[in-house]
Amino acid sequence: MASFGVGIDSYCLNPLRLDPFALLEWVAEQGGEGVQFSEIHLPPGRQADAAFLEDLAGAARAGGLYLEWGGGQHVPYDTTTWQPKDLMPGNRRAAEQARALGTGVVRSCSGGFFRWGDDAPSTEELLDAMATALRPQRRMLEDLGVTLAIELHFEFTTHELVRLLENCDAEPGGWLGVCLDTFNMLPMLEDPVAGTERILPWVVATHVKDGGLALEGDGFLSFPVTVGEGVVDLRSVLERLATLGRPINLSVEDHGGSFKTPFFDPGFLTRFPDLTALELSRLVATARLGGERLQASELRVTERDEWPGLCEARTRAGLDNLWRLVREIEAETR
Repeated sequence: MASFGVGIDSYCLNPLRLDPFALLEWVAEQGGEGVQFSEIHLPPGRQADAAFLEDLAGAARAGGLYLEWGGGQHVPYDTTTWQPKDLMPGNRRAAEQARALGTGVVRSCSGGFFRWGDDAPSTEELLDAMATALRPQRRMLEDLGVTLAIELHFEFTTHELVRLLENCDAEPGGWLGVCLDTFNMLPMLEDPVAGTERILPWVVATHVKDGGLALEGDGFLSFPVTVGEGVVDLRSVLERLATLGRPINLSVEDHGGSFKTPFFDPGFLTRFPDLTALELSRLVATARLGGERLQASELRVTERDEWPGLCEARTRAGLDNLWRLVREIEAETR
């Protein structure tokens, strides 16, 4: 069974603007085991230089905490203008920082909701461009001992990322992998358990996020909720992750906001050619249950402007719920 470290993604507490050292202290006080950094708020007078990275690595070692780093990108375009963009300098910088920190994971996130509009290149064009841009980075990442972990965001499905990874001649556990976000598959019309099964060999990092799903208007409404209290079958996801033969860190991610996926629109639905009737039926069943819970006030949408006042309590509750679930799974598999 894979061993789990349980921590948070820094985005949970981003409104508090804690510096990285204070963030590590907060996590340790809650019984967490590490942080995946989506962003950093530098202490006054500090720069993200070698001395800072050394101090941060030392603080994590002293507390027995894992570190995972951010700053990677995988879409070789400026997604505001769709002009080509050279990814190598930024990814090299992030990978060098990760090596200095003693971590082997750089999370990569490049935006999202590309197929919700008509401005972006087609998904297949993006996947081809990504493969062309990422293949030359293999040697750099292997030399630094770092995996670029593409987040399951609002960009590509697990079907598409598997094709990308294979097109890059990447091997599971090597220079290119996936950060599994357990909620983000819902807006992308994927059942989280089925999506996890498809992408499982490539998972090197996680965002453990829970949510609600309901039928609304022309499709689905999805929204994050406290980890362990939503419609995502986290137990089944973690049971599958437990079959991996390497340690996996479970980083809670939570935030406000909601997302609409207009799958009743035939034109929109054609942008998800891998979607099967079976998986869509699972999502509809989940949405019916989520809608009932929403009507009963068992679930609610947290607006983004509410999040600063809720972030600590909800992240703490999510950590507690995740720890409880991990211990249950570990006890059952002994």
